[in-house]
Amino acid sequence: MYDGIIFDMDGTIWDSTEEVAFAFSEVVKNKYPEVTDEITAKKLKSLFGQLLDDIAVQLFRSVPAEKAIKIMRDCCEYETEYLAKHNAKIYPGMEKTIKELSKKYRLFIVSNCQEGYIQCFFKANPHLEKYFTDYEYPGRSGKAKADNIRMLVERNNLKKPVYIGDTEGDSKAAKEAGVPFIFARYGFGDVTKYEAVIDAPLELLNILK
Repeated sequence: MYDGIIFDMDGTIWDSTEEVAFAFSEVVKNKYPEVTDEITAKKLKSLFGQLLDDIAVQLFRSVPAEKAIKIMRDCCEYETEYLAKHNAKIYPGMEKTIKELSKKYRLFIVSNCQEGYIQCFFKANPHLEKYFTDYEYPGRSGKAKADNIRMLVERNNLKKPVYIGDTEGDSKAAKEAGVPFIFARYGFGDVTKYEAVIDAPLELLNILK
């Protein structure tokens, strides 16, 4: 039996791509008219899960990489403000899944996000924060996902954790961290290697019995 359930955020707990696309577009329109790239939810879904600097250079191709990274910093600052006020689409059944799993397991989040992103999720959904013990992300640690998984596992003394995510990058990070991986197939990516697969959050309740 697992003693800790570690969730990815985007494509696993919620889909914020519509809201993020709007927030990013507002920043670009108001501050960076030289950017000619279209920002859409579909494009963001293909990029989410990577580190922010990597997303930046792929999203803002009309400007040099250094400028793209600066623009991404400004976009992310506004993004967290916007999401905290407007929330995003939590996947159907996820809230019930979180509440039910918390009765038997400690719950955690490890996401490739900036400072304030997980916090804005809790600001928009304050009723869910109490169910999570801890979280980690590169905006605070400066480390990649595998390292953040390992660090969270170690500081919480987990002996048999499992990671739930939706991309190949999540699968590889979990493997590198020595943690079993459950593929959330309803999310953004395609994954080839996993211990189990779910097509809806509520399926976790049966898999983790």
